[in-house]
Amino acid sequence: MIELQNVSKWYGSFQVLTDCSTSIKKGEVVVICGPSGSGKSTLIKTINALEPFQSGEIRVDGIALHDPKTNLPKLRSRVGMVFQHFELFPHLSVTENLTLAQMKVLGRSADEANAHGLKYLERVGLMAQKDKFPGQLSGGQQQRVAIARALSMDPIVMLFDEPTSALDPEMVGEVLDVMVKLANEGMTMCCVTHEMGFARKVSHRVIFMDQGKIIEDCSKEEFFGKPEARSLRAKDFLSKILDY
Repeated sequence: MIELQNVSKWYGSFQVLTDCSTSIKKGEVVVICGPSGSGKSTLIKTINALEPFQSGEIRVDGIALHDPKTNLPKLRSRVGMVFQHFELFPHLSVTENLTLAQMKVLGRSADEANAHGLKYLERVGLMAQKDKFPGQLSGGQQQRVAIARALSMDPIVMLFDEPTSALDPEMVGEVLDVMVKLANEGMTMCCVTHEMGFARKVSHRVIFMDQGKIIEDCSKEEFFGKPEARSLRAKDFLSKILDY
């Protein structure tokens, strides 16, 4: 479903990604973790071309992002993205947030977009909030609306960029519960997160990054169950997070 080959990216003279290669199969759940500033969010944003990259190749469902002829807006409409800070339109109601992109990008009628959006709002347990504005919702509720909005576009893959890091600890669970359900239903997912409990419970594979490089790319059983076989940097990371 997703294939990265030797992807590198620079901000000016500073290299943020170095020769990153991996692939994600249909139905696979991959967690990307690592210390702050390791390039995790940048990597996930290259997958739907929100961040351009200077060398290497990325293919999503066979479509080459590095090909200048590729219709990137069309591709992005098929790749769901959930951000750290929700990115909902504050001046639109929950229902309007769910329907706008469906009508503008997919050409659905207002009635069709409404029915589709509310179906996913029901799925994340927020039908009672359909007429409210984002500012009237808790952070956890806003993030669940953002997930419903992404799902209403019928994506082939869902990308999550630290979806719980801006939330109150009590609200993290309600967002992770939605993500666990999605994973169990077979949605292809790639998630940048510090939630190691989620990674252990749901992921098939763990990618560990440091200083813009993929240091580990292995099954969750290998990553968490065999720390002695990991790189020094991953061992250090695991020793700090698994003690608490």
